[in-house]
Amino acid sequence: MAAANYLRSEDQFLCSICLDVFTDPVTTSCGHNFCKNCINEHWDTKDQYLCPMCKKVFYTRPELHVNTFISEMAAQFRQSAQQEASSSSSETQVAKPGEVPCDVCTGTKLKALKSCLVCLASYCETHLELHLTVLGMKRHQLIDPVENLEGRMCTKHDKPLELFCKTDQTCVCMLCPVLDHKTHDVVPLKEGYEEKKAELGKTEAETQQMIQKRRLKIQEIKRSVDLGKEDADRAIAEGVQVFTSLMASVERGQANLIHTIKAKQKTTEKQAEAFIKELQQEISELMKRRTEVEQLSRSEDHLHLLQSVQSLNTHRPPSTKDWTEVSVPPPSYEGTVVRAVAQLQETLSKKIKKLLEAGLKRVQQYAVDVTLDPDTAHRSLILSNDGKQVNHGDIKKKLPNNPERFSTSLCVLGKQSFSSGRFYFEVQVKGKTKWTLGVCRESINRKADITLSPEDGNWTIGLRNGNEYKGYKALAGPSVRLSLKSQPQKVGVFVHYEEGLVSFSDVDAAALIYCFTGCSFTEKLFPYFNPGDNYGGKNSAPLIISPVRVN
Repeated sequence: MAAANYLRSEDQFLCSICLDVFTDPVTTSCGHNFCKNCINEHWDTKDQYLCPMCKKVFYTRPELHVNTFISEMAAQFRQSAQQEASSSSSETQVAKPGEVPCDVCTGTKLKALKSCLVCLASYCETHLELHLTVLGMKRHQLIDPVENLEGRMCTKHDKPLELFCKTDQTCVCMLCPVLDHKTHDVVPLKEGYEEKKAELGKTEAETQQMIQKRRLKIQEIKRSVDLGKEDADRAIAEGVQVFTSLMASVERGQANLIHTIKAKQKTTEKQAEAFIKELQQEISELMKRRTEVEQLSRSEDHLHLLQSVQSLNTHRPPSTKDWTEVSVPPPSYEGTVVRAVAQLQETLSKKIKKLLEAGLKRVQQYAVDVTLDPDTAHRSLILSNDGKQVNHGDIKKKLPNNPERFSTSLCVLGKQSFSSGRFYFEVQVKGKTKWTLGVCRESINRKADITLSPEDGNWTIGLRNGNEYKGYKALAGPSVRLSLKSQPQKVGVFVHYEEGLVSFSDVDAAALIYCFTGCSFTEKLFPYFNPGDNYGGKNSAPLIISPVRVN
């Protein structure tokens, strides 16, 4: 018994430094116990080795060893304390914040296990016993513990809420249908519960479906971002390759130009060096002759002078060249630079054309099958049976004036509409002197003259003044005159809805005609066609929607 009391005396097993149960306890020569780590750290920070309890001074640092007896006793105490705490916790479950407390407990409120709808009270395990053993109380309706049991009583009749009024969508007591809800559809609480539970199940399923759709949309967006990143990386790689090639061409052109100019200069220098060498040789011979003449002219020997003159042959100068017409003009480099630039321009044009051809092939991958919508066509337009051709006729047909039909402008739209993504189609304009092509928004004005501009909901280009190239315009409000190198026979129209981009290409020349950028699309877009007036047969050729063929 004494041992038990000893084990339960907590103070006997607490270190006076850390105030916790001993860990590796050691005993000093003065008889006091500490955790080994605690006393060592204590002495590491002090100038003297003192006992923290009795202040005894140790002149040399004591060599400490774990006291195995106290260590075992401390371990037993720790285990016993943990078991006692666990047992106490399971036996007395005190109500925590957010849990329903027992209404009967005095002092410390224990956690309630059930609530009684008859007694309007909540009970812990101990106080619930009567409801489980007394016959009369066994009939009470027990539910999982809830707060605010008063809210389950009818405030008007002070009776339990046992019915559900479907008319007013509220819970009522047994007296309510007799007094206040006479003609209402009233059902037992359980039936109302089952119906509402079924509705909640349906709502839960619908909500789950909405969640799933949004998760799928997130995956779709992520895939789109990943694809966009792949496109971006591919575009960067292609761009770097193209510009590296272009810069290499420029550097080669520059190197060739410098080589040609230096070669010309070197040829001139070699010619000049040859002339100078020849002149210097003649000068050397002439100087030698001059020296001989000077020496002979100073001689006073009559016979010697006369004999020597004959040998010098003064009347016949040495073999020399007539340098009067000889010159070394500086070389001209004007033609060289022009030819080099022209050659570079030709090289760059070829590379740019290849790049444009590659770009056209990429957008052609988004080709869609477009057909003309006869319900939108102006009465003067003639559409082919397959919905692929349109031209202007001389007679207005009698057609219903439905809301979709253009009444004033010679327009027709495609049947297909687009509100996202990318799409591409091609239209043959060969033989025409006037036409307009592009896309328009769904709400375009169909009953009055159309102003062709992005502000009015259309993005188009067209031929306006005969078949001269200067007649091509981008109808950008104001119009932009287009300078084209050739007359397009087939026009490609490409739209990237999210990017706000509409571009037009000369398909045969693989050349960009015009590009609308930074557009803000908020409605469906439709392909737009205007073949222009007939002009007495001068513009009778149709606009033809052509199948896309990737070369």
